[in-house]
Amino acid sequence: MSHRLSRTALAAAAVAAVTALSSVVSTGQRSGFTLEQVLGSPFPSSLVAARRVPRVAWIFNARGVRNVWVADAPSFKARQVTRYTVDDGLPMVALAMTPDGATVVYVRGTETNGAGQVANPLHRVVEPKQQVYAADVDTGDPRLLGEMNCGGEGCEDVEISPDGTQAAWAGKGKLWIAPLSGAEPARTIFVRGDASQPRWSPDSKRVVFVSGRGDHSLIAVYETGRDTLSYLAPGVDRDLFPRWSPDGRRVAFVRLPGRAERQPLIPQTPVPWSILVADSVTGQATVAWRSGPALADSFPELTEGASFHFAASDRIVFSSEQDGWNHLYSVSVNGGPATLLTPGAFETEDVSLSVDRAAVLYSSNQGDIERRHLWRVPVTGGTPQALTRGDTLEWSPIEAADGSVVCLGSTATSPAMPYRVRAGAREMIAADALPADFPSAELVVPKTVTFKAEDGWTIHAQLFEPRARSGLAPATLFIHGGSMRQMLPGFHYMDYYHNAYAMNQYLASLGYVVLSVNYRTGIMYGRDFREVPDGGPRGVSEYKDIVAAGRYLQGLGGVDRTKIGSWGGSYGGYLTAMALARNSDIFKAGADLHGVHDWNLQFVESEELPKDAPDLEAYRALAFKSSPDSWVATWTSPVLLIQGDDDRNVPFFQTVDLVQRLRAEKVPFELLVLPDEIHGFVLWRSWVRSYGASADFFERVLRRGERVRGNQ
Repeated sequence: MSHRLSRTALAAAAVAAVTALSSVVSTGQRSGFTLEQVLGSPFPSSLVAARRVPRVAWIFNARGVRNVWVADAPSFKARQVTRYTVDDGLPMVALAMTPDGATVVYVRGTETNGAGQVANPLHRVVEPKQQVYAADVDTGDPRLLGEMNCGGEGCEDVEISPDGTQAAWAGKGKLWIAPLSGAEPARTIFVRGDASQPRWSPDSKRVVFVSGRGDHSLIAVYETGRDTLSYLAPGVDRDLFPRWSPDGRRVAFVRLPGRAERQPLIPQTPVPWSILVADSVTGQATVAWRSGPALADSFPELTEGASFHFAASDRIVFSSEQDGWNHLYSVSVNGGPATLLTPGAFETEDVSLSVDRAAVLYSSNQGDIERRHLWRVPVTGGTPQALTRGDTLEWSPIEAADGSVVCLGSTATSPAMPYRVRAGAREMIAADALPADFPSAELVVPKTVTFKAEDGWTIHAQLFEPRARSGLAPATLFIHGGSMRQMLPGFHYMDYYHNAYAMNQYLASLGYVVLSVNYRTGIMYGRDFREVPDGGPRGVSEYKDIVAAGRYLQGLGGVDRTKIGSWGGSYGGYLTAMALARNSDIFKAGADLHGVHDWNLQFVESEELPKDAPDLEAYRALAFKSSPDSWVATWTSPVLLIQGDDDRNVPFFQTVDLVQRLRAEKVPFELLVLPDEIHGFVLWRSWVRSYGASADFFERVLRRGERVRGNQ
């Protein structure tokens, strides 16, 4: 008999271990559900539609087991396509579907780290790879098309040719093309620089893509059968987001200025940009639109890639923040004034075109600044039409080939799922995929609240109150990451914050009052709120909002003001560490997941800090003062530090360095290191383990006042 455990058995053993860990949480008020239950719903992502048949597809991540699902009009009855069965640490992303809906293409595995390695949280002795697969919808059998191994978060991008026969993607800095049949290996298109953002021409004969050259980037065109590339209006700037016209004669793209030397770091400076339209054969281009010179005219980096479309009626749809809000506009390919499509004090986020390209479908917080709903507006302008409304949340709208609108959505007590939208109502797709033990009936509906920071800013938050409590309750402040994010009064549209929302519900079930704060530098409250001149390393003015949130909790009736903690990940870990370091008088314990602790260390690792800046030393001094490391001498509250040591967003030495400083100052801490895990944990069991450890830490240290288990 072999003594080696199967992968399935290993997975089961690991889940049993984390289940045991989370079940040891001991409280005077026992939770009615487990972490596994509230984290156990299948999270949907990558919603796509076939162009010629009314079929949609998406990826479900069910407790770390990722699979492709499809549903067809008119019934939209869902069915699983692929048959992966274990939590294997291999994300499934970049889903695409052929126009006839017969084949899906997807990527498995993470992006690479600085050493060119894919994440390996299961510690395999055979190195995993990031690979591109195709699968027939009828059989679900995967066939390998080739390797991707792209570098950088969100780099995965696979494009299927309009005739449904080929796939193109960027990986290892190169352009790759492979037949979907899998009959031939993927071939490499050599190009100097780093290739990215490939797009097929409507006739499936050409691929336009970005060729990054460091201080500038070019728009390149590869034509099948030719042995040379061509370039569209090459220059000294950064050209991005190429988009074909419906007839294939033109390509629209965005142009940003090239890198300027010896620029100051502390003051904010505008980032002007323009939209060019090039002849796809001659390469000659004209400017269709140009931004203004003000800060508000700057390039909207967060949304432009998803918002930029070559639409019908020779219109180009794009995002701009010129009026202080992230809005959609359209402009003629021949230039002229841009038409504001979405006027008002709100912002837009997810954007797609209708099947005929004549309308824009988008999500926004129009009329409800705390939520997301769906809207439609003609590309030529007009009054936007609300597709959804109420206390629900909707995002990622797409239109199927028959005109049906499908999206992803959630509520305060039901997790993210796919929905069909019609007549202003939603119909859940794949309801049978929801676990029978998901505790919707036991969750609370958070209240939306506001309060003032010391300098007068109005801060929005969600308040989770336990269903029942006896005596004064402990409280925790949740601080989201990003920092350009917004938490919502419902399950979030990003998997990371979907999990965080579930954790907040779990803490509420344990008897904690939880406040989830949307501090300045976050999105959806206007550009001035997001782009504060003294935020982050320039002065961390958003910390005033964290203090205000702590004071708000202290002033709530029924809260034990001596037992307020804080937790968060990434930028939320950074602000949690700041809260403990600067205000241990308010925040008595904290869980810091992969937070930044010294802005200078962050910039050194990412090489984002230009060494020729005239105010470099002043900036570094300000950045350090804006970091938790500079406040360790006043840090007294205990902290739990959690991080994977293959983190590609926040270098692991941020935690290594902080631990040495905490030891020197004799600050009590506990440590949970996840070998080979990355920033957004790719194993479901890592989320359960980390959140279970955090809940246990708060129970022992915050609620019961026990000493930490010792400095390692």
